[in-house]
Amino acid sequence: MHIPDGNLFMMCPHPVEEAFRPMPEGYELRLCQPEQLEEWMALHFDDEATFQAHREEMQRFFDQVYLPRQELFFERCLMLYRGDTLLGSCFLWPAYGNINTVHWFKIKKEAEGQGLGRSLLSAVLRDLRPEDYPVFLHTQPGSFRAIKLYTDFGFQLLTDPVIGVRPNHLTESLPFLKEIMPVRDFERLTFATAPSYFLEAAASVPWSEF
Repeated sequence: MHIPDGNLFMMCPHPVEEAFRPMPEGYELRLCQPEQLEEWMALHFDDEATFQAHREEMQRFFDQVYLPRQELFFERCLMLYRGDTLLGSCFLWPAYGNINTVHWFKIKKEAEGQGLGRSLLSAVLRDLRPEDYPVFLHTQPGSFRAIKLYTDFGFQLLTDPVIGVRPNHLTESLPFLKEIMPVRDFERLTFATAPSYFLEAAASVPWSEF
């Protein structure tokens, strides 16, 4: 099945508490250290060749978004371990200065299906206050399992045609999601329009920050 490429955007106005799970025994979260930056970047690709093909793009994103506030990056960037094996990463980032966004959510393929993604996202969102919402994220149609997970937590698909410098490919993606997702999961998807302050912030710089 062809997986369409494109941008999808989601917003969580308030969390669904029933979705949260603790971290399973034997796993722990650690903050990314400066000397681990290359390892953190490589985590988000399934093989070395793909990582190297996107290495420059990753570095450019880091330099634009994180480097001006790199101390905050290393205070926020969570890495999931079992022993000394890195299995995932995710963190919350104040994009455009003050908009809470979920960044770089990833569980390695060999660790999928064990509930680690749910536990990791729970750890990222658990301590937020009501006034810290809504929380936003960017994803792709190929990440349909993650979209289901985000929906469990209360995230809604945004319908705005353009967000910042990127077009929203929701219309093109929905037929694929309907075909690939279990019927119950697809029918649970909900939709919303983004608040104006978020759209204005996303359009305030000529690059994306989430």
